[in-house]
Amino acid sequence: MNSLRHFYFLRSAVAFTWVALVLLISHLAAPALVAAVLLLLYPAWDALANVLDARRSGGLSANPGQRLNAVISIATTAALAIALGVGGNAGGIFVFAAWALLSGLLQLYVGIRRRKMGGQVFMMISGAQSALAGVVMALQAFGKTPTIAQLAPYAAFGGLYFLLAALRLTFKRPTYEAYERGSA
Repeated sequence: MNSLRHFYFLRSAVAFTWVALVLLISHLAAPALVAAVLLLLYPAWDALANVLDARRSGGLSANPGQRLNAVISIATTAALAIALGVGGNAGGIFVFAAWALLSGLLQLYVGIRRRKMGGQVFMMISGAQSALAGVVMALQAFGKTPTIAQLAPYAAFGGLYFLLAALRLTFKRPTYEAYERGSA
């Protein structure tokens, strides 16, 4: 079983599904509550995904980058709920942007740490792009009324990078046996 490859396919599918839902609600003029729930689900899923991934590669104690990323994503979910309630979309987008910056840097760290496992170049690129996108989104939060639809390209690129990493692991002889044994 190719756990890392399957996990990357799962992360890709979740990201693309989130993008599709965001685009759907933005065209249907769905209630703000629906957009807020989708916004909250993104970092909540990231926290869960980091925990699931770490469990397959030695646990959270052996993976400090993923442990910190999970904690930050959980804190972000709570901060997003508060920011949306107090500052509306602008507050929510700003918190999301700060999270994208931090989680991107942590993803870059994890990708560098795992580079010998293969398929990590896309994770490193994704992490760097996420950090940059966080800066851009933070600036956008102070512009015209921001919407959750502005985040769709960010999530779509994340999904694309996970898909590319999964495909790379599919078509290249894997060197991630330690991950498979749960001891990376």
